[in-house]
Amino acid sequence: MSKPLGDIVEALGGTRHGSPDLLIHRLAPLATARAGDLAFVAQARYASQIDSTAAGVLIVPPSLEAQALARGACIVADDPYLYFARLTQWWRQQNETTPPPGIDPLASVHSSANVEDGVSVGPFAVVGEGARLARGARVGAHCVVGEGARVGEDTVLHPRVTLGQACTVGDRCVLHSGVVIGADGFGFAPHKGAWVKIEQLGAVRIGNDVEIGANTCIDRGALDDTVIEDGVKLDNLIQIGHNVHVGAHTAMAGCVGVAGSATIGAHCTIGGGAVVLGHLRLADGVHVSAASVVTRSLLKPGHYTGMFPIDDNASWEKNAASLKQLNRLRERLKAVEQAIEQALQNNTKP
Repeated sequence: MSKPLGDIVEALGGTRHGSPDLLIHRLAPLATARAGDLAFVAQARYASQIDSTAAGVLIVPPSLEAQALARGACIVADDPYLYFARLTQWWRQQNETTPPPGIDPLASVHSSANVEDGVSVGPFAVVGEGARLARGARVGAHCVVGEGARVGEDTVLHPRVTLGQACTVGDRCVLHSGVVIGADGFGFAPHKGAWVKIEQLGAVRIGNDVEIGANTCIDRGALDDTVIEDGVKLDNLIQIGHNVHVGAHTAMAGCVGVAGSATIGAHCTIGGGAVVLGHLRLADGVHVSAASVVTRSLLKPGHYTGMFPIDDNASWEKNAASLKQLNRLRERLKAVEQAIEQALQNNTKP
């Protein structure tokens, strides 16, 4: 559905150059934008694309205002990337239909559940005994909200989300399809060659404004709760182990694994496929590169990388074989250093 340029600027601010009646048909990247599309240029280093893109309207920073004006309509904003992010939210709100409040006749909602005003519950969803769905919550088809669980105001559970017994999700959260909150943590005690299950008696507590990607799993705590603080963003296919604590506004990319009882600070980022071992601590402001394995606590903010560089297989095998010899080479080097030191002390040649 097309929107007038004037409506966008009225809703989001910025300085408009161009007719308020100019219709925007689509939000698009610079490379594939067409006339009638709206795109953005975030930084001066991309200025060359202003002249090459076919976009009808551009969002640009003040430093690129003159260049954008020379080609046509534009919106000038201090932070075009942030402006574009908010524009995508506004665009979805304007164009997306939301399910009306109410409980689908094919859903199963326990008589003791507390369902507040404006809640929608989709077909084949199950809401358990004593669960609470706060005002404006949306529970998609085939979701399960367990006994005593809580879903906060305006939180969206997309189809097939499972929220386990006594687990809580805060306000304005988004949980995508396949998310499982509150499965048992991986706890077993060895006994005579077998494994004895340790019952997981804690829950999961998720703060406000958290988004969790498809098929991500967050395990309940063994005794205390697993905690995800406000503003955390988790990508698809992430595993968060039992009793992990993730600080506010931390973001993790796809396929990250965090083992049990790790503590991750606020405003951290963890790249795709990285692993954080159990019982470690990451300070606030720690940034871990993709595919790294964090094997020790990182107590100072900064950017950390721990991986073996990719290479062709034959070279990698040679390098790996050399690495296996490092300890032996270290001992030989120490022996040579000691011999040299002894020779210098004796004023003789080694």
